[in-house]
Amino acid sequence: MIRLNNEAEKEGIFHAAQLLCIAARTAPKGKGKDLLITAIVSGEEKKRLADRMREIAARDEVGFFARDAGNLDGTEAVVLLATRKEPLGLPHCGYCGFSDCRAMQAAGGTCSFNTGDLGIAVGSAASRAADLRLDNRVMYSAGKAALELGMLGEEAAIAYAIPLSATGKSPFFDR
Repeated sequence: MIRLNNEAEKEGIFHAAQLLCIAARTAPKGKGKDLLITAIVSGEEKKRLADRMREIAARDEVGFFARDAGNLDGTEAVVLLATRKEPLGLPHCGYCGFSDCRAMQAAGGTCSFNTGDLGIAVGSAASRAADLRLDNRVMYSAGKAALELGMLGEEAAIAYAIPLSATGKSPFFDR
């Protein structure tokens, strides 16, 4: 069997996307509590994600969502990483700005460790993409669209996306 160019590279991107999810999963987490949600999106679901980004661009007048959607059009796969909102219950923490977890929850806030842990997971995944020499970009815009579409389930509260590309020219450059 011979796999030339795009066929071999496309398979490689999906394998790499799995490795990014593993890197995110094994990233350190506060109190060892794993609230991470991972997904890999491609094909029609990726198109649906890009379409929602364009809708958000028009609806909320945020042009970069449309630009980022165009970037997704030039990729094979998108890794989605999200966190659930769940306070860690550390006594006398106050790191979120509230006196305790109950006060934070009553105000509808988010545990600082949830967002911090997600950031570390995103950094680990993006670092793995760089190790593999894949073109990639961390996108809040695609994460927001994925949340609106419910792609990550009802518990997903905050999300980011990392689209992956292996072409002669990065679709994320010259933005």
